[in-house]
Amino acid sequence: MEAKAIRLQGLRKAFGDTTAVAGVDLEIADGEFFSMLGPSGSGKTTVLRMIAGFESPTEGRIELAGQEVTGLAPFERDVHTVFQDYALFPHMTVEENVAYGLKVRKVPKAERLVRARKALADVRLEGFGRRRPAQLSGGQRQRVALARALVGRPGVLLLDEPLGALDLKLREQMQVELKAIQREVGITFVFVTHDQEEALTMSDRIAVFNQGRIEQVGTPAEIYERPATAFVAGFVGTSNLLDGQSAQQIVGAPGTYSIRPEKIRVLQESARATESADAGAAEATDDAEPEFSTATGTVAEVVYLGDATRFLVDLDAGGRLTALQQNLETSSEDVAALRGTRVRLRWHRRHAVRVPDPR
Repeated sequence: MEAKAIRLQGLRKAFGDTTAVAGVDLEIADGEFFSMLGPSGSGKTTVLRMIAGFESPTEGRIELAGQEVTGLAPFERDVHTVFQDYALFPHMTVEENVAYGLKVRKVPKAERLVRARKALADVRLEGFGRRRPAQLSGGQRQRVALARALVGRPGVLLLDEPLGALDLKLREQMQVELKAIQREVGITFVFVTHDQEEALTMSDRIAVFNQGRIEQVGTPAEIYERPATAFVAGFVGTSNLLDGQSAQQIVGAPGTYSIRPEKIRVLQESARATESADAGAAEATDDAEPEFSTATGTVAEVVYLGDATRFLVDLDAGGRLTALQQNLETSSEDVAALRGTRVRLRWHRRHAVRVPDPR
């Protein structure tokens, strides 16, 4: 059996009467960018800390590269952790910060210098070695922390919400940078976040955590397009859930169904075409075609987002659906006029994904 970068078996962690991690089994491949995604208190950070050795599991087994490390101290494990607060030494230069771990390990000075400069080049900070942390931007300080972790050549890099302190624009830029760096260095990255977009943007695979358990593991497309549970459908992005009588009447079968807002078209109630309520005429089609589902209702609210508009529609069959449409040729005044109007919602049947009933 091929050794995985990380293998967790029956991992459990209790703090007194509180169970933070309730039995996690997980395998992470070598060289993978793997994200652990979930709300606060879902157990993802506790799992990361157990992999790092900062917490000991109440039960279970942790393997790194095929070797059990469950009882080993953090410094005995081939991992390095990057935290949100960077933890850089303000009195040291960037180069000295990056090389500090090598100095502690008594790596010769000449080799320290070469490796520190290579690590800074890996994170695109060539020429910044003589600066001090106070002279850097937030994104640059984050990359210094990353370089300091990479310089030790760990088998696994653990990242605990490392972008949380950055503003939105810089955060989005660093998401792209971080994934590019991971591809170049080829090290296994395990990334903890509560930000769904962040996980979808960067990950090869994602584990969605909820109440100490993993609800689903899959690629970003699998997690988003085919959620395995109602929790995943609701937590990862925005989703609509049709169930009960509404599902029976609209989908034609009992159960709970997830439909993403961007898959739904908003039409005039009388429309028999793919003509959007906020766009010009398009190619005619028969709404009665069996591969499509439709539902009528009243627009309860319109949320103008600049590049898109979110429609909240109260259905005649009961319940509410949210639809998201791009503003190709419309303004806020155009879409606001649709509040209170009657509409027909239309989507392809394959986009209504059946999700299992809650445990």
